Amino acid sequence: MLNPEQIRAIFTETGAMLNGHFLLTSGQHSNQYFQCAQVLQYPQHGELLCQELARRIMAKGHPVQAVIAPATGGILVSYELARALGVRSLFAEREQGIMTLRRGFRIKPGEQVLVAEDVITTGGSVREVIAAVENWGGKVVAVAVLVNRSGGKADLGVPTEALINTDVVTYQPENCPLCQQGLPAVKPGSRK
Repeated sequence: MLNPEQIRAIFTETGAMLNGHFLLTSGQHSNQYFQCAQVLQYPQHGELLCQELARRIMAKGHPVQAVIAPATGGILVSYELARALGVRSLFAEREQGIMTLRRGFRIKPGEQVLVAEDVITTGGSVREVIAAVENWGGKVVAVAVLVNRSGGKADLGVPTEALINTDVVTYQPENCPLCQQGLPAVKPGSRK
């Protein structure tokens, strides 16, 4: 079992939890950013974190037959969770702007599916994956995420388990105290 201090220490040690002045995909600014790719580049950390997340999912009694994630950030999380749970791992991709299953992936009707993600801010990508699973006739039993930075505001309609729950402070650019201090904003995310 990992406690919250141990989890945050892994994120800090690997450079996955950043402090500074960041431009978010939403256009807002923040003084904190989680770049989970930094922690997941170390397989031993990814395995350890996902084993803890799988333990929590199993402890809550969520039956899981498959794990699916949105590409690309959640793919490694899905894989490690599936390995820990002893089930298969899938990922969804955007095709003409719609999250869908490709590469021959299929969800069986009634299959109980866990949706995995690295970071949730608004939950938009996760909601799209949930819709894709439901379109295939699957049943989403829960969402598992390394970092939920929505402060609990992202209601996904199913139970959500996160290793780190935080409410990251965000600012509109015109009201950003970091901008007012003259600090340059950095855009570290995967979407440009």
